[in-house]
Amino acid sequence: MASTIAGARTTAHRRSTLHEIRRNIWPYIFISPFFILFIIFGLFPYLYAFYLSFNEWDGISEMRWVGLDNYRMLLTDDLWWKSLYNSIWLMLVTGINLVIALVLAFMLNSGFVRFKEAYRTAYFTPIVASSVAVAMIFGGMFGLRYGLLNYFLSLIGLGPVDWLGSALWIKPAIALVVIWRYFGWNTVIYLAGLQSIPLDLYDAAKVDGARWKDIFFHITLPLLRPTITFTVILSIIGGLQLFEEPLMLAGGTSSSSPGGTDRAGLTVMVNLYANAFVYVQFGYAAAMSVALFVVIIIFSFLYHRLLGKNLT
Repeated sequence: MASTIAGARTTAHRRSTLHEIRRNIWPYIFISPFFILFIIFGLFPYLYAFYLSFNEWDGISEMRWVGLDNYRMLLTDDLWWKSLYNSIWLMLVTGINLVIALVLAFMLNSGFVRFKEAYRTAYFTPIVASSVAVAMIFGGMFGLRYGLLNYFLSLIGLGPVDWLGSALWIKPAIALVVIWRYFGWNTVIYLAGLQSIPLDLYDAAKVDGARWKDIFFHITLPLLRPTITFTVILSIIGGLQLFEEPLMLAGGTSSSSPGGTDRAGLTVMVNLYANAFVYVQFGYAAAMSVALFVVIIIFSFLYHRLLGKNLT
């Protein structure tokens, strides 16, 4: 008797589920193209790269399973560690653009700045420009003999700096381009976050006699925490995946030694590109991509654990 009742309940539940599926089938059909495209062009490449990292493949011949050999090679590859160091250095230094963006957004959100729309447009313009075109323009500005920066240095009595030919200056040059390119993007994001904060909180603080510093650190910064976390995570991902700027400023695709002098401008993505499409080691390049993914996860976790919760 009990089994008959349980079977009837199961059948009724199955019929109810099938009825709900039939009733809601069209919404699922309408959103299915997104999931199909994501599986084909998003999820599958990730899974295939992970599988490829355990193989040796030149892109033409048959794959050869090598297990963890590619990852063992990473551990002993000095060029990999140098590119990882360069990427982490650039990620940390280019993070300055977040501070610049936060200050500019706070100023634009105040009532003392006129022509706010013009400033927003000017700050956002660099992100719209082609990264290759930006790198080429800055490559001319960093020129040793006829560069604009060295011309300004000569006006104050300083000698020319070999920005792109010196191992000491090539990373600061790349960082300067990245900071200039992305601080406007983050300014707009912070400005949107600031405008979502209720004005009543500011008015109440001013009535209580709070100074602008108190308002910033005790009202603005805590309420802006989700936006700051979002931009920091994006900055970590973007900083560790820098490709166009170091590639164009430090040798280009035809260089026999990508990264410039002493490989000082070699990032992980440039190193990955060289191994895949110059040295035709797709399996090793896939192992680099997996290792880079792990590094991004580690830095994102460290930020959330050490700084994200204490941003009050």
